[in-house]
Amino acid sequence: MYNVLFLCTGNSARSILAEAIMNRIGRDKFAGFSAGSDPKGAINPGTLTLLDKLGYDTSAFRSKSWNEFAAPGAPILDFVFTVCDNAANEVCPVWPGQPMTAHWGIPDPAAATGDDIAVARAFRNAYAALERRIELFAALPFKSLDRMSLKNRLDQIGAHAG
Repeated sequence: MYNVLFLCTGNSARSILAEAIMNRIGRDKFAGFSAGSDPKGAINPGTLTLLDKLGYDTSAFRSKSWNEFAAPGAPILDFVFTVCDNAANEVCPVWPGQPMTAHWGIPDPAAATGDDIAVARAFRNAYAALERRIELFAALPFKSLDRMSLKNRLDQIGAHAG
């Protein structure tokens, strides 16, 4: 099992979506987690609405600090992906296990404006982009890639438009 942490500033939308997707797509090989540098303390309602519609159990999701994953007893992380530009530019804690990192920036659906349809579309678009990147990631031949090749692949996935 590989432990994968998705980071965003607020841990209320993108990182929660990524955690959900990782635990569905990669459930036999990956354990997905999410956190934020400045967590909102609550999951965005648009995130919960979309995940509910897609058949996810949302009862265990919570907005939490990335400090939980740098504390003693935290899961040893294999991969850490930032999914927002703000978190990518912040100084992260020291992660146990020296995980491989990459930036997979996605526009913030929580910042979407307009009517309910436009906001829901923003959440679906963020979900689709993250889902595609996580599918590509989960399909990588980890055992046959050296560390540098794997890092290059992670960066290429982050550049993928979704």
